[in-house]
Amino acid sequence: MIDLNRIQMFSQVVEQGSFTKAANALGLTKATVSRKVAELEADAGVQLLYRTTRALKLTEAGADYYHRVNRILADLQNAEDQLSARQQTIKGHLKIVCPIEMGQLYFGRIFAKFLALYPDITIEAELTNRPVDVIGEGIDLLFQITAQTDDRLKTYALINTPKILMASPKYLQQQGEPNCPEQLSEHQCIRLSSPHIDSNWTLFNGQEWVTIEPKSRLETNNITLMREAAIEGLGIAAIPLVIAHDALEKGELVTVLNDFPMKQSLVTMSMPQRVYIPRRYQVFIEFLYQALFNNWQDRVLEVPDFIERPDFSNQ
Repeated sequence: MIDLNRIQMFSQVVEQGSFTKAANALGLTKATVSRKVAELEADAGVQLLYRTTRALKLTEAGADYYHRVNRILADLQNAEDQLSARQQTIKGHLKIVCPIEMGQLYFGRIFAKFLALYPDITIEAELTNRPVDVIGEGIDLLFQITAQTDDRLKTYALINTPKILMASPKYLQQQGEPNCPEQLSEHQCIRLSSPHIDSNWTLFNGQEWVTIEPKSRLETNNITLMREAAIEGLGIAAIPLVIAHDALEKGELVTVLNDFPMKQSLVTMSMPQRVYIPRRYQVFIEFLYQALFNNWQDRVLEVPDFIERPDFSNQ
């Protein structure tokens, strides 16, 4: 007879990375979890985990077994969720971390509209540009502007947003407009300064990528501040389109060096690898993707399996 409890314990050990963390997540003792996983290995007649004093690692057989049972457990949990969703309100807490500028411009309204629809869900939102340990800090969803990945997380690429060189009309009237990347050395620039971001500017000249070190009197780790300083006429800045869209629409900023595109920035959404996605996750992610589709349409990159991508071909 299959013991689902043992399988769930094994799956939690893999996801949490240790017997101790798995036991805490399950509300059991470490000894119980360790014994049950050992029993599972004994009955199967195969070693599923390599155990060392520092870490756990799946054997080849263990990795294959985990992926198979993971899908089964997910199907079981989803079936239970669908059954219980008919009888109970979706509720719970979401701890969400996102970049400061993205949170200020977009997530405030998204959170407000979402919570109006789901009054029994609460959100704890942190806006930060610091490195984040999703597992260690108990974070449910992490939004980043990065292409880096973490094997412990399930990550989706949401959109590519280009960084564009831009300045205020007033600045360009006074200082003139550069015609090539090399002429940027003659201009006052506003520079993004962060230990985790390359503050140099990389542009494509039609044949190769050219890296420019901008000359600046103002350096900042905040893109919104950089945008506002550019609007006031301080100089040329490299700003992601999602941050500068409204200022460009109003004519407060105009783009420069349009024939020399910069590398795009990737916006990602990450969550801990899980056997199943809780309903509060699903409804929030569904709501978020609806907002992405409304604003970015077919520019949305990766979509979770439970999200249906609209057909924009006839629009």
